[in-house]
Amino acid sequence: MTQTVADTASVNDYIRRLGRTAREASQVLRSAPTAIKNQALLAMAQALEAEREALKVANDEDLTRARANGLSEALIDRLALTDARIDSMIKGLETVVSLPDPVGTIDQLKAQANGLRIGKRRTPIGVIGIIYESRPNVTIDAAALCLKAGNAAILRGGSEASASNAAIARCVVRGLEAAGLPAHCISVVETTDRAAVGALIQDSEHVDLIIPRGGKSLIERISRDATVPVLKHLEGLCHVYIDAFADLSIAEDIAFNAKCFRYGICGAMETLLVHESVAAQVLPSLCARLEAYGVELKGCPATREVVEMAPADDEDWATEYLGPTLSIKTVASLDEAMTHINHYGSHHSDAIVTEHLSNSERFMSDVDSSSVMLNAPTCFADGAEYGLGAEIGISTDKLHARGPVGLEGLTTQKYIVLGQGQLRG
Repeated sequence: MTQTVADTASVNDYIRRLGRTAREASQVLRSAPTAIKNQALLAMAQALEAEREALKVANDEDLTRARANGLSEALIDRLALTDARIDSMIKGLETVVSLPDPVGTIDQLKAQANGLRIGKRRTPIGVIGIIYESRPNVTIDAAALCLKAGNAAILRGGSEASASNAAIARCVVRGLEAAGLPAHCISVVETTDRAAVGALIQDSEHVDLIIPRGGKSLIERISRDATVPVLKHLEGLCHVYIDAFADLSIAEDIAFNAKCFRYGICGAMETLLVHESVAAQVLPSLCARLEAYGVELKGCPATREVVEMAPADDEDWATEYLGPTLSIKTVASLDEAMTHINHYGSHHSDAIVTEHLSNSERFMSDVDSSSVMLNAPTCFADGAEYGLGAEIGISTDKLHARGPVGLEGLTTQKYIVLGQGQLRG
């Protein structure tokens, strides 16, 4: 599946070798029948189950090293492979198997006046490079989605998850072998040398798309240095707005769930906005619940008049905490809430809690985010929750995919023109 750096003269040569073999494998995979791809995915699921204890042993090695290196609890949580997360990985593979194969589907086939029929056919992108940190489950999610969508993939996980990723990679190999597919359909970069990232994002000869998943500094670097097209999101600075017309019996639960489901996910709420007419009704109970859960609260002056907490400033409104900290702002109107979101937000996921039809429609229309939600917490921003199976990531770009990226987002389209001998002119 992978080649050792010792076999090559340099990291750049090693990455180019991976790129060449991935390109060759992609030509086979492009025309692989759905049944063969599904067979590989099911065999990967069986391998994960068979290697469950080995996966946890490898992950314990990574966790021990992470704690020794002083990684934050949020990052350690992302890194951990519990039984529940292994179960989720297996279920994700099975879900991807159950999803329709987008490759070969034809859209918008229309007959023209001259008798030509013209439409669009879904086709694999080719070779996708995925660069990610911390979460070892991304290895299997990325492998599953790229494979089902007919793409070869080169996966470069973070050094903090190297043992876990290697263990998962062995399960991927078993799945590919069981289905008779080339081993280099999915390659996991073995070296932790950072030069490998630079080589991968500039190998435009062999790689068609780069998808980074990680911290802001990683994604900014890739966006700046890549010569291969990049599909990305920089941050998940998500908001929940409790409107003047909210059902307060559900508003508190939605806000609490949006923040506390998991701090480290990109769909976690980082700023709560509350209309001034309901602030005194909802904030005391909600803030007490959040503080009891261990969340540090920071608020604007109007919020601090209702509940005692630390002051919030412009830096807080612009911060993705990824931890137990929440900023709260009391606003005078829906317009003020939307202006705040569009100014400070990262265009990831934002929610309104309201029973007012016109307000909900304006929010859903005017908030420029990849997901906008009505009476639901932002933590639902997830490929599995959207029915996509596993996700490759959540894109805040506007081209070519936006929001959680599943199978369809890993394909492109080409025009097909069906004629019967027509001649132009």
